[in-house]
Amino acid sequence: MFWVVLGVLLAVAEIFTTTLFLIMFAVGAFAAAGAAALGAGTAVQAVVFTVVSALTVAVARPAIRRHARSSSDDPGRPFGVEAIEGATALVLEPVDTDHGLVKIDGELWSARSYDATQSFPAGRRVRVIKVQGATALVWDDDISTPGELPGTGG
Repeated sequence: MFWVVLGVLLAVAEIFTTTLFLIMFAVGAFAAAGAAALGAGTAVQAVVFTVVSALTVAVARPAIRRHARSSSDDPGRPFGVEAIEGATALVLEPVDTDHGLVKIDGELWSARSYDATQSFPAGRRVRVIKVQGATALVWDDDISTPGELPGTGG
């Protein structure tokens, strides 16, 4: 019972620290609880706790940290909103300064015209200049498909 309580306490403490360190010891505590359930003695339980905790810290934590890196760790690769700004979008519903809908990399985004003098018909390709909240501000960047005149949308 001791190992289960320790595992739960460590897991709950991890929620508040978000370091992905205490959870490794929680795994060790749960492994020791499993050893206790199988009838292992206290010394064996302690060894199971120590070995499993050490292995998870040595093996799992580096892999988790590698996948949890933020975009600031890799400045050459945009992430989140930064990846959308500058992208090409397809207008699905007419876009003006008040409303509109575009498709960016397969995702639907509400859109507004970056320039108050521009509006874009459905089917037009535009450039995402900026993202404000969940709204893409788009601009006519003369992005046209082959055989299409700029500004005609088709």
